[in-house]
Amino acid sequence: MKNYELRSNGPEETYAVAKRLGTLLNEGDVILLEGDLGAGKTTFTKGLALGLDIKKTVNSPTFTIIKEYAGRIPLYHMDVYRVQDSAEDLGFDEYFYGDGVTVIEWAHLIEDQLPDEKLAIYLYHQGDDERKLILKPSGTRYEALCEELLNEHISD
Repeated sequence: MKNYELRSNGPEETYAVAKRLGTLLNEGDVILLEGDLGAGKTTFTKGLALGLDIKKTVNSPTFTIIKEYAGRIPLYHMDVYRVQDSAEDLGFDEYFYGDGVTVIEWAHLIEDQLPDEKLAIYLYHQGDDERKLILKPSGTRYEALCEELLNEHISD
């Protein structure tokens, strides 16, 4: 599959890209967030939540591992940084194949449990505020999502 790249000139732009992606998501979609520490994974999730019509404040589930939010589609926000054993059964399948959108920070730590079809988004520092976002779709659904997101981003 083809990779896609976007540039963000600050947190507001990262947030806006994520919000737009949130409007395009459906039940069962799985988004992986990887990249530099402090590059905006939680900011990205906050924008995504707004695109899903979630009104509650979103924050990192670092210590709880999973937080759920109600919206147009439920959001399951996971931060698996502190998961000790990737084979530990935390019921991830129920989320991945459930009725919501799953967003996973540090997803590489549970790679063996992830579904085959998903969208991985890598956020990298490119200076103080600028970020490089690399989108790596796995599956035709996610490739089409990237195309739609990129086409709209370019036309803005």
